[in-house]
Amino acid sequence: MAIKKNAGRNRIVAILILLLPASLLVFLSTRGCSHKFEELPDYGIASDYHFIDGRGKSFSSKDFKDKIVVITTLQLTCPDSCAISMWHVDQAIYQHIRKNKKKLKQVKIISFVTDGKGNPITDLSMLTESMKDNVEGFDPDIWFLASGNPRSVFDFKFNDQSLLQKGSNYFGGEAFTELMLLLDKQNHLRMVNRGNAEGTIRRMYQHIALLQKQYDKAMKAKMMKSKSYSNSQ
Repeated sequence: MAIKKNAGRNRIVAILILLLPASLLVFLSTRGCSHKFEELPDYGIASDYHFIDGRGKSFSSKDFKDKIVVITTLQLTCPDSCAISMWHVDQAIYQHIRKNKKKLKQVKIISFVTDGKGNPITDLSMLTESMKDNVEGFDPDIWFLASGNPRSVFDFKFNDQSLLQKGSNYFGGEAFTELMLLLDKQNHLRMVNRGNAEGTIRRMYQHIALLQKQYDKAMKAKMMKSKSYSNSQ
């Protein structure tokens, strides 16, 4: 009888994991755990990067100082089915940012557009129009389409493995085309996830939420320290 109860309970937990939104999963996983707050590891400073967006504006990593940045690639001819799933990035990350602009205004997405072999595309007009048609409330100030060299920013070792690995098992023959990077406000690499599956993209949003919580906690501690200092004067 106990075995049946446990089996039923496990099935319920599995269903909840599949159905609950990522934001609620983060809440449930961190609720009541303030003394066991998880901080994302710091893998070191990422390379500087430069790009021109779909509006012809030039940007560099310096323009994203004090921003939390998710970096991906997108393939020009098959953005939703090759290497990175645009639809899942949209649903699991972008829409959360767009609908919570006040709280998540410092979170940005930069997608380097490539030709399917990791090489940059200069004309972003076709993909820009596709994003406008297929991404609800597409805002190029939140989700940047980028023309630039993606290899420069993905030129990193994560857990002692290069993100620029080559192999026939990767889309276009290069590992970085399938990856997402999470960069913090100091341009440090905090997490790497695959971008071609719903589960890993949802986990990236959870990492964003944890990093945001880390900054919120630091800000609260700073305010408390300042208030304590003022009261002591």
